Amino acid sequence: MIMNNLKLGTKFTLFLSLVFISGIFISGVALSEALQRKAQEQIVSKGMVLLETMNSVRNYTNTQVNPLLTPLLDREEEFIAESIPSYSVREIFEKLRQNPDYNNFFHKDATLNPTNLRDKADEFETQLAKRFRQDSNLKELSGFRELFGEKVFYIARPLAIKEESCLRCHSTPDAAPKSQINTYGSEHGFGWKLNEIIGAQTIYVPAESVLESARRSFSLVIGIFLGVFAAIILLINFLLKQSVIQPIRIMARMAEKISENTADSDKAQECNPQNLTKVARRGDELGQMGRVFQRMAQEVRDREQRLKQQVRELRIEIDHAKKQKQVAEITDTDFFQQLEKRAKKLRTRNSED
Repeated sequence: MIMNNLKLGTKFTLFLSLVFISGIFISGVALSEALQRKAQEQIVSKGMVLLETMNSVRNYTNTQVNPLLTPLLDREEEFIAESIPSYSVREIFEKLRQNPDYNNFFHKDATLNPTNLRDKADEFETQLAKRFRQDSNLKELSGFRELFGEKVFYIARPLAIKEESCLRCHSTPDAAPKSQINTYGSEHGFGWKLNEIIGAQTIYVPAESVLESARRSFSLVIGIFLGVFAAIILLINFLLKQSVIQPIRIMARMAEKISENTADSDKAQECNPQNLTKVARRGDELGQMGRVFQRMAQEVRDREQRLKQQVRELRIEIDHAKKQKQVAEITDTDFFQQLEKRAKKLRTRNSED
């Protein structure tokens, strides 16, 4: 395998990189979710404040303004729209939108069959109203949609007829004030029933700026993570090289020299165990290994010296035995025996003379 051919430092770097990349990925997913959730909470908070404010305006118009203006509806030629809560809410919100900080906010009583066609629900809002109609326990819907080319967050609540007095203007054209018919006609806004959901009160909050802020925060945090992790990898690699790889490399080189130069006394000096002194002084596992290796190297060196001495002694014994054998080969020949006899006779004769 390729991993088996890599150096220890490279393997450790790859392992750390894999761990850090996995950590960054998991942290990034969790951070992204947290930032998106926080951004959505900010958007919802803004929307809820505006929605409750508009509901307060609606309630005020319905309880305070409408009773004052209702008697005038039959006497005026033009319908007094200010008596309708939805109209008051829409007008006040439009005034609010003149503030640059709120010009991208929208509020709409999206109605399926409105009296004023500007409140007509679009296709998306129609689906919201139908969902409220299908599930009476559903009190709120929220999410994201594209509106006027911008991504917005919407909060929608069911819009229903709660006051029986409202049916005067929305039951049948015959029961409606003449001023209403004169202003809006008799084709729209009728046939409503008490407690029936007629639409969806919807508020739209611009989300792009908040989400962009969350994305910038995410990029900044991930950049910091990457920088910190890169510094950690470099630091760990440096410490690994100094504390682990270098001592192992020293012991590996000494082992290689010992295996190659056991019979060479000059080169054997390079394998002096004193070269491991710094490693052996350490108190960790590598220090223990260094001390063991130091003793081993010394024993190998001493054993080599003893072996050389034994070889020298054996060589002397072999030379002595060889000489004895050569002498025996000479003395055992017939010629040497005859010479020895002649010499003996000569010595005897000389003794007699």
